[in-house]
Amino acid sequence: MSATPVVSQVDSYNREKSQLITPLVGASVAELTAWVQQQGQPAYRGKQLHEWIYQKGVRSLADISVFSKQWRTEIAEVPVGRSTLHYRTVAPDGTVKYLLQLADGQIIETVGIPSDKRLTVCVSTQVGCPMACDFCATGKGGYKRNLARHEIVDQVLTVQEDFQQRVSNVVFMGMGEPLLNTDNVLAAIKSINQDIGIGQRSLTVSTVGIRDRIRHFAQHHLQVTLAVSLHASNQALREQLIPSARSYPLVDLLAECREYVEITGRRVTFEYILLAGLNDLPEHALELAKCLRGFQSHVNLIPYNPIQEVDYKRPNRDRIQAFLNILKQQNIAVSIRYSRGLEADAACGQLRASKRG
Repeated sequence: MSATPVVSQVDSYNREKSQLITPLVGASVAELTAWVQQQGQPAYRGKQLHEWIYQKGVRSLADISVFSKQWRTEIAEVPVGRSTLHYRTVAPDGTVKYLLQLADGQIIETVGIPSDKRLTVCVSTQVGCPMACDFCATGKGGYKRNLARHEIVDQVLTVQEDFQQRVSNVVFMGMGEPLLNTDNVLAAIKSINQDIGIGQRSLTVSTVGIRDRIRHFAQHHLQVTLAVSLHASNQALREQLIPSARSYPLVDLLAECREYVEITGRRVTFEYILLAGLNDLPEHALELAKCLRGFQSHVNLIPYNPIQEVDYKRPNRDRIQAFLNILKQQNIAVSIRYSRGLEADAACGQLRASKRG
């Protein structure tokens, strides 16, 4: 089957806008070593440059004191690839929302989520999002472009520097659809793993489901967690919430997810936002269980986080617990995930690259 219009539009746009100068963030030791040698420098400068980018957080090559003053002057205009902090706000629970300005002036949102034993970063993969899910603030603002490798990796470095704490987990659940930017997401995963030093099992890539993209992603045999945004127990309801579901039926999406499990040997996480009176009834829980029976999977129930543009409501705790209990009775692995950063508009579905919060 041919690609959906939104897929072809995104792919063609980003081919036209491919960058001629690649910033250094996201580059490996080997890539940096090759680059310094091209500049006539000894190979060991590559390891020094790698340390200054990923451990010291340098933002300009002119500031690398171990390089000669003459060479620093010569390479001062080479872009490191760091963003500029446009806005920062802290929610009562300690979650920090960052608006980061990119080199072309575009704004993206990143979230730092601290807990007792970990620091999680929620990264964006696109400026805006083309998927237009009805319950999500990001899709209401439209789509601008894909993020490059350095723009994704930079988000992790930014949060790590701000918290002065090592990032332990990264979730690709911010603005955008990661599997519409697969090449850059894969490159960013490699850098986050090998250059920043975060294990692949501590990385999660979320997708609403793009035909054939999950299968393609599986071929890379990564140890990351795949999270599929399901949010509905039947095709009609999913079409109401997710426009792209009209061209990618639920039955086909689940079949591709089963292939992913077979190829990778890793379970799939299904995200299910609970919307009061719409998809949170007992019959929906039973229908969802039927879809996932015999599936190597885990369901994350996410109570809805409100946005201004729509009138959806969050179910009360009794309704949420009842939905959970039904899935458990049907032998479905399930848990409830209450999103952090709600008061700062930094929770799941609220990211909009604005200063609200």
